Amino acid sequence: QVQLVESGGGLVQAGDSLRLSCAASGSTFSSYAMGWFRRAPGREREFVSWIRWDGGSTYYSGSVRGRFTISRDNAKNTAYLQMDSLKPEDTAVYYCAARRSKRTYSDQGADYDYWGQGTQVTVSS
Repeated sequence: QVQLVESGGGLVQAGDSLRLSCAASGSTFSSYAMGWFRRAPGREREFVSWIRWDGGSTYYSGSVRGRFTISRDNAKNTAYLQMDSLKPEDTAVYYCAARRSKRTYSDQGADYDYWGQGTQVTVSS
């Protein structure tokens, strides 16, 4: 079992950057692929990005591709989401999630085994 704690959210202006962190504990971090999801007010949870256990493969949703970068440091048991050129429509609670199937891409929240509590990102126009 792994515990996940997100941090780094906040209130920024459009065009600004933020870096979210997801600290893992309780299990071998490199045993998991990691994903980032978000939920905006009144909307369903949305896939943002995925990274393979070794960082060797990544995927992004179309709405963030080219602006967000996912990465991980297995030595620090931490995943990151660098968010650049933020837009008001990026406003949401961001969640990191761990998936035991560490080599296989998935954009479905139901495929993930562990979740963090979320961190709020608010982008003003």
